[in-house]
Amino acid sequence: MIVEEAVEWIHSRLKFNIRPGLSRVAALLKLLGNPENELSMIHIAGTNGKGSTVAFTRSIFMQAGLKVASFTSPFIETFGERMSINAQPIPDDKLVYYVKLIKPLVEKLDTDEQLSGITEFEIITAMAFKYFADESVDVAVIEVGLGGLLDSTNVITPVVSGITTIGLDHIDILGSTLEEIAAQKAGIIKPGIPVVTGNVVHEALQVILETARKNVARLYQFKYDYRVELEENEHFDFYSSGQIIEDIEKSLTGLHQVENAAMAIELSLVYADKVGISLTVQQIREGIKKAYWPARMEKLGENPLVLLDGAHNVHAMERLLQNLKTEFCGKKITIIFSAINTKDIAQMVKMLQTVENSRLILTTFDYPKALHLEDFRYLEDDDVELAPSWQLALVRMKKMLKEDEVLLITGSLYFSSQVREFLLNG
Repeated sequence: MIVEEAVEWIHSRLKFNIRPGLSRVAALLKLLGNPENELSMIHIAGTNGKGSTVAFTRSIFMQAGLKVASFTSPFIETFGERMSINAQPIPDDKLVYYVKLIKPLVEKLDTDEQLSGITEFEIITAMAFKYFADESVDVAVIEVGLGGLLDSTNVITPVVSGITTIGLDHIDILGSTLEEIAAQKAGIIKPGIPVVTGNVVHEALQVILETARKNVARLYQFKYDYRVELEENEHFDFYSSGQIIEDIEKSLTGLHQVENAAMAIELSLVYADKVGISLTVQQIREGIKKAYWPARMEKLGENPLVLLDGAHNVHAMERLLQNLKTEFCGKKITIIFSAINTKDIAQMVKMLQTVENSRLILTTFDYPKALHLEDFRYLEDDDVELAPSWQLALVRMKKMLKEDEVLLITGSLYFSSQVREFLLNG
């Protein structure tokens, strides 16, 4: 088996779609010897900001000299980055090894009517835990795939949990109100396990507070237990109980990344206290400064400035628009946007149409759930351009735009992944 065949087999399980529940992944992990029980973990849920918070947290512990695993989704550069150690994707030979190990176990479970149809995400969750345990990592930072309560990562008992933000997304699965979605995210809260929250809206925070109370779980709230003060050039000061760090420089662009970085610092401090290790101010500073996370206001070209941002839902789009007003006020902006059909595309387009001095191009891309341009012909009456080929639109815009203009590519992270590969390797 070669790595392409291994990934193809994993992807073949996409036919089972998203199937919330823990029984299948628990059965697979049992056959693997329950490797998750060998790991010291941080578990992070939320509508947006999870990936960036994972990146900042991972970077802090790497600066402290620890062997740090991270489990994230979706991938932007390579499939193996979903399960990384010290920010390095799982090597191809090891990916093949674990597919060979897990494939017969999945086939065995497929013969059980109650446990058949293990999904792609359940497989890579189990694979990641086994890989991390075999490599004896010091800490594993685990990102929830979807929701929390019934997400396959929720078989773990972490040292600390985190919930970044709550917004309306995946309403067909998680619920149609902020309270319902918050209940799903809060499902990662375990008895006696501390939980850190990011900038969560009041309605959702009340649900989290009640869930934490029932689980006797200590809650560390943004603006209450820890806070930030903005300085120039998006630098910030961090304040927490017994810890003050001034003039922190972050690597990721955007004011919302201040909140993600602050939450990562608080998560790291709570984790360090629980496991009995120390983090220095310098390690935290360097961790925030050196964190890397692609497709988040990522600069991929100059003259004109080319930016890539995976604003894949309404909540993320709100953050993007805030950043555009702050960072690029007065500049002419051309926006190329695409998304998958499970998102509120119409609402996101309306939001993008509010960007001053902008030109909006709607496109599609190679993905089973990518939007169909035919469904959005009505937007042409609102001066939204429809481009069947994002590649041609991108090349044309890069040639046409003036040096002081901005080209922004945004929308689905799956779309961002394809654009990024085209720009960097084309």
